[in-house]
Amino acid sequence: MHTITRLSADAFHDSVKSLADLLVDAVRGGFSLGFLASFDQSAAMDWWRARQPAVADGSLAVWAAHGPDGISGTVSLALEGKPNGRHRAEVLKLIVHREARGQGLGRALLATAEQAAAEAGATLLMLDTETGSIADHLYGAAGWTRYGIVPGYAADPAGSLQDCSFYYKPLA
Repeated sequence: MHTITRLSADAFHDSVKSLADLLVDAVRGGFSLGFLASFDQSAAMDWWRARQPAVADGSLAVWAAHGPDGISGTVSLALEGKPNGRHRAEVLKLIVHREARGQGLGRALLATAEQAAAEAGATLLMLDTETGSIADHLYGAAGWTRYGIVPGYAADPAGSLQDCSFYYKPLA
C-alpha cells in the first residue's frame, strides 16, 4: 500500500536523498528522464535541490508515493507562469521504482497530478515521453492524446537517440 502526498517545501527538502535514489534507480533501469548512464547519486541530489525554489514558490508541485520501504514513486506538475498560458500545466518526472512497478502506482500518481492541475485551474495538460516506453503506454491508456512523435529527440541513458511522443489532455 502506498500513500501519495504533496511535498511541502520543507518536506521536499527533507526528501531530496530519497527522490535522488528513485531517480538514479530509474536511470540505471534504462529510462530516459534526461540523464545519461554516468548519472550518479550526487548529480541526482543536485538536480532535485535545483527544484527547491520552484517548489517553495508553488510553480512546481511534487508528490511522493510512500510505501513500506520509503519513497517508491513521484510525479511533478509545473504550472505555467506566462499570462497567456496559465490555463495549462506540464506533468514531469513520473517515476516509479523498479520494485514497485505493476501495482498501479504510476496510474495513481498521474491521476493525482491531473486532479491537482484541475483544482489549480488548469484546463490543459502536456507531457512528453520516450516512444514505446512503459510510460508511453500508460499515457495512452489514461486518455491522453498523442499529437506527435519527434524522431531522435533525446538520448537514452546509454546515449542512443530515441523517438519522443508528445501528449496533451484537456481537463475541461
